[in-house]
Amino acid sequence: MIASWFVADLSLPRKDARARHIIQAVGARSEAKAQSFVENYAPALAQLEVTCYGSYEAVYNDPNVDIVYIATPHAFHKKNCIDAINAGKHVICEKPFTNNARETKEVIEVARRKGVFVMEGMWTRFFPIVEKFKQLLHEAKAIGEINRMFVDFSLDMPLQNLPSTSRLRDVALGAGALLDIGIYSLTWGLLSLEPPGIREKAEIRAIQTLSDGVDVSSAILLRYPNAPGGRQGVITSSVLHKTDVIFARVEGSKGTVFLSGSGASTPDKITVSLKPLHAGQDMADKSSEGFDMPKKELSFEFQEMCGGKGFYYEAYCIALDIAAGKMESSIMPLDETLRVMEMLDTIRAQGGAKFPQDPPQHVG
Repeated sequence: MIASWFVADLSLPRKDARARHIIQAVGARSEAKAQSFVENYAPALAQLEVTCYGSYEAVYNDPNVDIVYIATPHAFHKKNCIDAINAGKHVICEKPFTNNARETKEVIEVARRKGVFVMEGMWTRFFPIVEKFKQLLHEAKAIGEINRMFVDFSLDMPLQNLPSTSRLRDVALGAGALLDIGIYSLTWGLLSLEPPGIREKAEIRAIQTLSDGVDVSSAILLRYPNAPGGRQGVITSSVLHKTDVIFARVEGSKGTVFLSGSGASTPDKITVSLKPLHAGQDMADKSSEGFDMPKKELSFEFQEMCGGKGFYYEAYCIALDIAAGKMESSIMPLDETLRVMEMLDTIRAQGGAKFPQDPPQHVG
């Protein structure tokens, strides 16, 4: 599904296109599967000279391929990345980058040794709405000092109806709410509670509900003890219920910021709700209790005018970075990928979810 969205976005004509992408090859476990992917998800490509390969290795070794997009299940990311890197290809790999931090370190070491561009495909971080969100919170300080935030990304995914071999049920494939969708919740927590350029280590407390070893719900508390306002984050994910349209709120000394969208991965609206005393009213105008004064709201909506999911934002940035000779993205650098993966490891160590790929002593 993600691969089909990515290919469709790269194929969209856009007036503001910052790069031209040529889809050179599609690789799958068989040539028939690759051809089926093109026919079903990218029919426009069928009219072009797109090569369908029956293996991933054939894509890596195609001399006409510059960069490889990897959208296999989590557990295969490490091998796929390293194989592509060893073939001299640049790589964008879907989130989560790997199953654990140890695997992430291995990929980063190979990438830096080979001197190729590698990035985790955390597409949401590249959306214009994210830049606006950070600007409102950390530059304009629209709601003053940040005190706490709440974010949830949950989907109603009845796992019991899926085969045991599904990537959503098989722990060997990295199954569970945390790595699949909880990583988005954690990302919004970090974007909300950490001003750009400041990296105070957060205290983490986490619990998980497991079903046959798979985390169906995860709840995380982040605390920044030295931050002004005593910043805290309540970060959740689940496969038992679907999140409401408003999936996050950030509370500050002057008001609250709300994030809305179909999910935490695809936000489309920011609402700033200011407390009465910070909305142009003075103490003399305040009612005796101060609870019934109207609030001032500012709304920022981001809607795509030409369709698509928004994968072109990260694709444009990657193309420009590679053209400039960069080996990493400034928006999603490898050190940030590793840091987030280390936090996810800590959360699982506390919550109890384990993968066969984890080190023997998985310590958070």
